[in-house]
Amino acid sequence: MSLDFLILYEHIVREYESITLLKLELERRGYTAEIRQLLDRKKLKYFTWKKPKVLVASAMYDDKTMNSFVYNNVGVCNKVVNLHWEQVLSEEQENSPFFNCGQSASYAMHTCWGTQARDRIVKYGVPIENTAITGPIQMDFLRDQFKGYYKDKDSLCEEFGLDKNKKLVLYISSFSTAYMTDQEVEELNKLAGVGFNQFKITSQKTMNTTLDWVDRFLDSDEGKNIEFVYRRHPSEWNSPILEKMAAKHKNFHLISQYSVKQWITASDTIFTWMSTSIAEIYFAKKSCFVIRPYPVEWEYDPVVYKNCDYIDNYEDFAAAFGAESPKFPVDEALMLSHYDFTDTPSYIRMADVLEKVLKEDEGDRRPFDHFKPHFSWLKYFSLIGLHAMYAIRLDPGKLKIFGPLSTWAGRIYGHIKNTRVSKEQRREYAAQIKKFM
Repeated sequence: MSLDFLILYEHIVREYESITLLKLELERRGYTAEIRQLLDRKKLKYFTWKKPKVLVASAMYDDKTMNSFVYNNVGVCNKVVNLHWEQVLSEEQENSPFFNCGQSASYAMHTCWGTQARDRIVKYGVPIENTAITGPIQMDFLRDQFKGYYKDKDSLCEEFGLDKNKKLVLYISSFSTAYMTDQEVEELNKLAGVGFNQFKITSQKTMNTTLDWVDRFLDSDEGKNIEFVYRRHPSEWNSPILEKMAAKHKNFHLISQYSVKQWITASDTIFTWMSTSIAEIYFAKKSCFVIRPYPVEWEYDPVVYKNCDYIDNYEDFAAAFGAESPKFPVDEALMLSHYDFTDTPSYIRMADVLEKVLKEDEGDRRPFDHFKPHFSWLKYFSLIGLHAMYAIRLDPGKLKIFGPLSTWAGRIYGHIKNTRVSKEQRREYAAQIKKFM
C-alpha cells in the first residue's frame, strides 16, 4: 500500500513540532503520512510498496539536494514539496544561486512564509506557479488557538530544577560555526557557495565576549537572582566553552529539550545575537535584546535585522536585566513582509498546498528529467553501521582505529544522536497537539 506523504526533517527543535501538526492535519483529511529524519537508515519499503506519492522535504536547493533528499530516500518521485526552513537569509545568501532553488529543485513546489521569499526565488528562475505563500507554520503555536499548549514558567522551572522565584533569562544562540573545524567550514563553503570563514571568526569572537559578559554578570550580586538558560543552535553541539560555564555557575543551564518557542513564552528576559527566532519572539508578543559586541558583516546578517537596535557594551548588557517593557529591536513592517500571518492558520494553508500537489497529474512535475541521479551506496552502508553503533552507544568519534574517518563518523553519529525522536516522544507530540486542533 503506497503512502500519500513522506515528510523529512533535519532538526528536531526547528521542525518536529510543526511537521507533526501538518501530519495530523493531513491525516484528519483522510490521507496517510509518515515522518522520517534525513539520516535515518534507508528502507526498501519507501522505494517499493510504501513509496510516497509526495515527498515533503525540509529544503530543496539544487540537483544535489534533489538527489540526496529525494532519490536516496525514495527513488524517483516527481511530486516534491519544499518546506523551505531557511527563508530569512543574509543579503549575500539572498544573492547566492544555492539558496534560490535552482536546477531540478525549481520543479518542486516551494512553500513561502511571505512575499519576500516568494519574490526572491521567482526572481532567480522558479516559476511562480511552483510557489505558494502559506505563512510560517511554526508560528501557529503562538496563536490564540494554541493557548495553553506551552508549559508556563512555574511548570517549566519545576521540570528542570530551576528556581521559579528568580527571573528566567533566555539566550538564543546562533553560533553554529564558532567551533567548527576548518575542514567543516570548507565543506559548508562548497555546499552553499558562500564563504563562511570570516563568519566563523566573528561567531567565535562574539560568542567568547558574550559569555565573558554572562560570566561577569553571574558573578555579581544581581546575577545570583536569575536562572540563565542558554539555547544552543541545533548545529552547536560541540562547544567546550559552554560546558565550562555550566560547571562554574549553578544557575547557567544548557537545556536542549523543547522548542525555542516553549522557552520564549516562559522567559522573563530574552537575549539573542542574530537568530531568526526573533520572529517567534515577535509573534509571541514579547521583546528581546540583540547583543552584538562586534559588528556583524552585512553578508552574514539576516535581512530582518537591518538597522536593528543592539547592545555592544557590558554596561548596557547588565542594565538590560532590569529593563521593563523594552522596545522591540527590529522594524515590524520588515518583519511582516517576511512572515505572512493571516487569520487562517499556516498549517491549514500548507496542507491545502500538499493536497493540491497530490492531486496533480503525474506529468506536471518532472525534476528527474533534468539531471542524472545516483544512489549513494557509501551513505547507505555508513548509516547502517552508524545506527548500529548508536544502538549500543559506541561513539566512533572516540575510536582512533578509524584514523581520519573517526572525526567524520563522530560528527554524523552526533547528528543521529541529536535528531532521534523515540516512539514514545512521537506519541507525546501528537497527543499534545491534537488537543488544540
